[in-house]
Amino acid sequence: AEVAHLNLEEVPGLSVSTMEIEEKSKGGLESNGTGQDRCREQAQSARTQSRILLGLSTEDRQNILNTIATLLLDKKDEILRENKRDLEAAENNPSLTSVLKARLKLTPDKLKTLANGIRQIASAEEPIGKVLSRLEMSPGLILQQESAPIGVLLVIFESRPDCLPQISALAIRSGNGLVLKGGKEAVHSNRFLHSLIGDAIEKSTSGRVSRDLVGLAETRSDIKNLLQLDDVIDLCIPRGSNALVTFIENNTKIPVLGHSAGICTVFVDAFADPEKALRIVIDSKIDYPAACNATEKVLIHRDLIGNGTAKAIVSALEKANVTVFGGPKASKALELTKCSNLRTEYSDMSVTIEIVDDVVEAIDHIHSYGSAHTDSIVTENKENANKFLNQVDSACVFHNVSTRFSDGFRFGLGAEVGISTKKIHARGPVGMMGLCTTRWKISSSSSHTVGDFSAKNANKLEYTHKDLPIKAGQSVCSL
Repeated sequence: AEVAHLNLEEVPGLSVSTMEIEEKSKGGLESNGTGQDRCREQAQSARTQSRILLGLSTEDRQNILNTIATLLLDKKDEILRENKRDLEAAENNPSLTSVLKARLKLTPDKLKTLANGIRQIASAEEPIGKVLSRLEMSPGLILQQESAPIGVLLVIFESRPDCLPQISALAIRSGNGLVLKGGKEAVHSNRFLHSLIGDAIEKSTSGRVSRDLVGLAETRSDIKNLLQLDDVIDLCIPRGSNALVTFIENNTKIPVLGHSAGICTVFVDAFADPEKALRIVIDSKIDYPAACNATEKVLIHRDLIGNGTAKAIVSALEKANVTVFGGPKASKALELTKCSNLRTEYSDMSVTIEIVDDVVEAIDHIHSYGSAHTDSIVTENKENANKFLNQVDSACVFHNVSTRFSDGFRFGLGAEVGISTKKIHARGPVGMMGLCTTRWKISSSSSHTVGDFSAKNANKLEYTHKDLPIKAGQSVCSL
């Protein structure tokens, strides 16, 4: 689809934040020709530098990240000063929500946590060149599949300036080039943090890799131009509102990684332990209501109406200050205000409850009204648990677990760039390995041609296709 018609001002829900940005960048990239040429140059420079980065050692890439972590602490006062400018501007912006304002704020503790997280990324297992499979095609002919960087990433995010160094660290550690686009509300914080990333890259590599490895876009027209660069940018990762993600998905040829909605569901089965059900439902909803993995709907088996469990769940939610709406069945059976839509992502202290006849209807309901993000069943029945786990077609499917567990850190992936409901190429919480693709290598101990395997060849070779053991750091080259 053509993208020349983009009108960012018409995107619903984006009157502030990421898309409401200055037409002229202050202190950003200087114009070099047209805006389109400048964006192309920025993306191409990121690709060029990523290929240089790929030639460096693991220790070199780790050193960049450790330098970033050090600078975040050494330059703490300057970072907080720039962040204060953003916070003061936010206080005078009545259209900026309290949620975005809270995410905007940086503190010494946040910077310390951020620095520690980046050091953890640095010390993680090497993501580049990881041997995934190894095969003897024929004696002396070895085929190997390895992980490799995707190339150039475009990450568009809202409000949270701490995303910038975190995403930069993930991209650098996985050997990718990066173009970032933050929101206007964090413009001063983002500019300063971006300058630190550039300083760390050049200082730790002694100039072998330039700061162009990580670019920062700032203007509205930059977004339009970058979304058209499908020949240069390999993956776009939007982190923000439903409107932002949907808009980008509909207006670029670049593959998009992410989720446009987080409509997560907890199904309380007839065989659920009532105490477990209450704990899981409450945690799933109120632990962090604005999170994309917070529960927006609770499905309750019809048998739980008569024994009081359904009423207990409603009472517990209301006691926790959650506004409870009912679906067509629940609104009558439990005397609840009827919900306006069964596919609502509240992102606040509200939830929809609906009644279902069995696990099959629960699964069908999730497929009809969910968003394939995260869904959980509460039950002590193994058959129902397995049916739910195996048949719900979502990125994350849980049993007797809060939906809030859908998180890269909790999964042990370290930092995450986001959660994807796509099926290609990464699904669920996306960590560092989600920023990698694969490539194939073949090496011969002598020399091989396809003709060697031809029936016309008197000394015809045979394919063995024998799996070989995998060893860490193993080279396919047999020399």
